[in-house]
Amino acid sequence: METRHGNKYRQLHIEDYLKEIPAEQGMVSGVYAHEWITGDTDTNANFWTDNLLDTILRSDNLTAAYKRVKANNGAGGVDGMQVDELLPYLRQHWDELVEQLRKGKYKPNPVRRVEIPKEEKGKVRKLGIPSCVDRLIQQAISQELTPIFEEQFSDNSFGFRPGRSTHDAIMRCKQFADEGYVYVVSMDLQAYFDTVNHSKLIEVLSRTIKDGRVISLIHKFLNAGVMEDGGFHPTEEGVPQGGPLSPLCGNAMLNELDKELERRGHKFVRYADDCMILCKSRKSAERTLENIVPFITKKLFLKVNLQKTTVCHISKVKYLGYGFYRYKGKCRFRVHPKSVEKFKNKLRMLTARGNKWSNPVREKKLNDAVRGWINHFRYADMKGLMEELDEWLRHRIRAVYWKQWKKVRTRYKMLRALHLPEWKVHELANCRKGTWRAAMMLNTALTKTIIVVRLGYPSLSAHYLKVRVNY
Repeated sequence: METRHGNKYRQLHIEDYLKEIPAEQGMVSGVYAHEWITGDTDTNANFWTDNLLDTILRSDNLTAAYKRVKANNGAGGVDGMQVDELLPYLRQHWDELVEQLRKGKYKPNPVRRVEIPKEEKGKVRKLGIPSCVDRLIQQAISQELTPIFEEQFSDNSFGFRPGRSTHDAIMRCKQFADEGYVYVVSMDLQAYFDTVNHSKLIEVLSRTIKDGRVISLIHKFLNAGVMEDGGFHPTEEGVPQGGPLSPLCGNAMLNELDKELERRGHKFVRYADDCMILCKSRKSAERTLENIVPFITKKLFLKVNLQKTTVCHISKVKYLGYGFYRYKGKCRFRVHPKSVEKFKNKLRMLTARGNKWSNPVREKKLNDAVRGWINHFRYADMKGLMEELDEWLRHRIRAVYWKQWKKVRTRYKMLRALHLPEWKVHELANCRKGTWRAAMMLNTALTKTIIVVRLGYPSLSAHYLKVRVNY
């Protein structure tokens, strides 16, 4: 490849390529383009929304988008390109890509359908994986739109927003509950991301984005279609989960619901499409549900799953995996029983005796799973639960090792290495009981100290006490 300076086959970084935009284009796409045109940064207050595509195609924004896509290292799309192949592609096709975007001729690829199981048995969540190039462009758009829309979003919205988390959402629930709002309308929007009305979404976005080129580009991503079951399927509604634009579009649509709830004076907490409206009495909550459903269905064209939408006391609610209870007049958190069972199922899978993992691999997977789960539930009161799960998990680990010591001579060897008395070695090595019962007897050999300290398996209680949050 020959650059503008005549150096052949020069290996350029992405930053170099993004700076190769011709000077006359740079004058309109650079950070100071408006100053260059008018000489006054305050002449047109809507410059950044009116000329948003030029802002999106700035070299620093595109470089940041590439770095983000590279860091996420997600799966490839329908074109088969992997993230590691993105930079060589951009080196070869960058000028052509930018030109297509500027002229409105860019055509996104269909997304690749991936299904992941949901908590409900037999149900799946459908993800749409964009191609790497589409992901880069979506990320660049999202980076510029996020600060613009953040100024409009409600303070009671927490999902997929910078500087906000699930823990902020449940603490807001606690704040309202402590103020006496203890009856909850737990909203369930049926297949929200799959049923978003494109026309309504474009209308909402167009109120803020005045650059028609960006609106047109977003519309193309929405209508790109999906590859599923070996064929192409058009997408006439919905926002495919899996792309960088999806969370922002989802929040922009549901911000309409947030504004309506605020206009009516309701207390609410929303994390993505999980919304709770809190009231002081059951009658008030029932009346609120009756009045808000028509707005959602007739104004936002979304579907409410009335079978799963409930009105109940906050102690009966599951929200973001947490449960709630009252103690000395204050709201406190626990882990919802369904979340506990889901976690136990994951631990069962990781300690299954037939998965053929090496012990170091199993130990690492268990540590990662335990740390992630406890970090999410570190606001919950669960000291007793952690001690109970610890005993159960160590029992399963002992069963794994007993299964590995299949032969009697192997058991003699391993038990003697643990410095047990010879009579105990003989008793355990010749045990003819089932695996689970034998693992129970093995607790005198594979003690808690050996499993946690020497073998490196996690202690749920120890990690919980280390990261728990007192409030």
